[in-house]
Amino acid sequence: MNTLLFSHSDCLYHDTGLGHPEAPDRLRAVLHALEDETFALLDRRDAPKATEEQLARVHGADYVRMTLQAVPEEGLKHLDSDTLVSPGSGEAALRAAGAVCAAVDAVMTGEARNAFCAVRPPGHHAEPDRAMGFCLFNNVAVGALQARVVHGARRVAVVDFDVHHGNGTQAMFEADGDLFYASSHQWPLYPGSGKPEERGVGNNILNLCLPPMAGSEEFRAAVEGQLLGALDAFQPELMMISAGFDAHTADPLANLNFTDRDYVWVTEKLIEIADRHAGGRVVSTLEGGYNLTALGSAAAAHVKTLMVA
Repeated sequence: MNTLLFSHSDCLYHDTGLGHPEAPDRLRAVLHALEDETFALLDRRDAPKATEEQLARVHGADYVRMTLQAVPEEGLKHLDSDTLVSPGSGEAALRAAGAVCAAVDAVMTGEARNAFCAVRPPGHHAEPDRAMGFCLFNNVAVGALQARVVHGARRVAVVDFDVHHGNGTQAMFEADGDLFYASSHQWPLYPGSGKPEERGVGNNILNLCLPPMAGSEEFRAAVEGQLLGALDAFQPELMMISAGFDAHTADPLANLNFTDRDYVWVTEKLIEIADRHAGGRVVSTLEGGYNLTALGSAAAAHVKTLMVA
């Protein structure tokens, strides 16, 4: 079966202002890297818009309406100190969450083995009732509940290797033992959550805290020593990935030292888990990554690994 790529040009029209790190060029860098002939067999699809019903499973209808109504007709508007919206932000956010839902639909019905969603704005900092950290809606959590409500998947796992802790995803999962969230992230760092003692209702939360300047050795030891066994015990019916590439050694927003080889390695390990428990079903979505060259290269390495699964 093939690997799907979901994206949409609307995601380029979420304007965050001059000098903001979460800029449209991030998505352009990823899509450009995926134009290489290596990716000729990618099945490329336009992301649909998420419906209010899909979003409200995670955020509630009031928050969804409030966020979309906050989108200005012109200029920029701050939702918090670093999260801005522009006239194109509503459409972009709907496409970003819709991409993950469509990817889940395709993978859960057997239309594809796995999928990658090249979208923005990212999602893992968005909490049930608050936009933050460049994120409006929590795309991966919306997708997880799509798998549950529409396809009957009881146990869904999200693994997040963004350099920042996905506080929003953890907040949405921590009281539901059938949802598993694991995050490897630099500690201490924004947003200040994600300590090892944050374990959820049934040890369904796993935080792998890496010190500044940690790299391949520390990351792989944490994954092999803690994450893989926890995933095997959980036995997910769907593996989801919050694929942030800002732990890369070239990234300007943090201080970890991952390389493309690390992203290939962890993707292979998560595919192996999915093969054992989830019929190989993997849905991955873009989160952070702010050095454009490193972002394009690492995302391409990740997608290539999905394609050869």
